[in-house]
Amino acid sequence: MIRSLYKFDWVLFSALVLLLGLSLAVLYPISYSGGNEIPDQSHFLRQTIFAVIGLAVFFVFSFFDYRSLKNYSTVLYISGFLLLLLVLLFGKVVRGTTGWLGISGVHLQPVEPFKIIAAILLAKYFSLHSRSIGDYKHILISLAPVVVSIFLVIEQPDFGSAFVIFFLWLSILVMSGVSKKHLFVLFSILLIIALLGWNFFLKGYQKERVTTLFSPSSDPLGAGYNVLQSTVAVGSGGFWGKGLGHGSQSQLNFLPEKHTDFIFAVVAEELGFGGAAFVIILIVVVLSRLVKIALNSRDNFGKLLVGGAASVIFVHALINIGMNIGVMPVTGIPLPFLSYGGSSLITLMAAAGIAESVCRVNRK
Repeated sequence: MIRSLYKFDWVLFSALVLLLGLSLAVLYPISYSGGNEIPDQSHFLRQTIFAVIGLAVFFVFSFFDYRSLKNYSTVLYISGFLLLLLVLLFGKVVRGTTGWLGISGVHLQPVEPFKIIAAILLAKYFSLHSRSIGDYKHILISLAPVVVSIFLVIEQPDFGSAFVIFFLWLSILVMSGVSKKHLFVLFSILLIIALLGWNFFLKGYQKERVTTLFSPSSDPLGAGYNVLQSTVAVGSGGFWGKGLGHGSQSQLNFLPEKHTDFIFAVVAEELGFGGAAFVIILIVVVLSRLVKIALNSRDNFGKLLVGGAASVIFVHALINIGMNIGVMPVTGIPLPFLSYGGSSLITLMAAAGIAESVCRVNRK
């Protein structure tokens, strides 16, 4: 085991620990917001537990041979699919989304682990058919389980996570070496589907989120409220910020969902441009190390699996930071390793552990 530790990517691990520490540092003063005489520290305490569990899961997967995941890909997909189905039947509704299963006070958001399960399934499929990837049928066959799962996620409705799953499939498809001709045809079809979806499938409030992106001031107390308050928080932080626990937007509860969706705005307000830049740098470090591990992988499965995990983290960070600064629609996508929530944090720590496993095996 000691020898295995020498084969770790310690830069990746250090960046993850710093992100977890920063998450707890930001969440702690939020517990005292609103002038409560008795602070509600439930978010901080639970996130501390999630962080400890996440680190344990990270090390478990680090010492687990990632190649064994091939053998369980089908079972994992079926299990994840059933959980997505169960959440529609028995799930808990939070902010209009039926996305949580509650068991004895513990809540699981099935779509979060399903993202990594989908990466395992797709990595196995494309690695097995790497020599015949030019055949159209592989695009259609790999898309089938993705479309079915996306349909269940949209029914919650959770369009943000549905987009993440689709982006994951598209990323692994590109990494597998599909031809440019196939990609052009695929993007043309997707453009047509997007236009049809906007006109016939999206509901009024969903269209409102997108249109409010371009003009949040048109409905400052309604659909544009979250975006306006978030941009005010980000802009008011200056270079060095107001200090932890001294952000007016977050501490006086003007900023909605400050523990989850808009935690980046809290960082920007309280730690300023420097703190926000530090978060982005840490996420870039995590992504760069994952890309390096993927490129150095000796087998296609490891390469596609780690590349898929990197794509999930990338699109999460892009959407979350984008909606915090007012350039992306508000979708409820958490900021990786920072936002409050156990399902996302533990899943991403598992993904990072799998990447460490690929790194460790390749360094043998």
